[in-house]
Amino acid sequence: MNKVRITAIRQTVYQDLMSKYENPIEHTCDVREGQQWIAVDGQCPEGMCPSAWESMQPFVESLAQGKGNFFDGWMKNPMSAMISCNDGFRPFSFYIEVWPE
Repeated sequence: MNKVRITAIRQTVYQDLMSKYENPIEHTCDVREGQQWIAVDGQCPEGMCPSAWESMQPFVESLAQGKGNFFDGWMKNPMSAMISCNDGFRPFSFYIEVWPE
């Protein structure tokens, strides 16, 4: 199986939606731009946000198995994907790719 590198690329914050719909919370996300993880055997890497993993798990597993080319040529690198976590107020985008070691 391939190892898969996961890189936190960018977080977007929708203050207007947070003000309108979200109850105030003290702590939201520990992920930081540029942070990286390596998934081995398609498994969730230690320290990965469980919510983000839920969104990317099928893509990571496919890449680990050598499958790619999602959505018929969506990505320039066919062995990669750009996936966002499912936080509708402050989603993080993650670039996942077969790790070239």
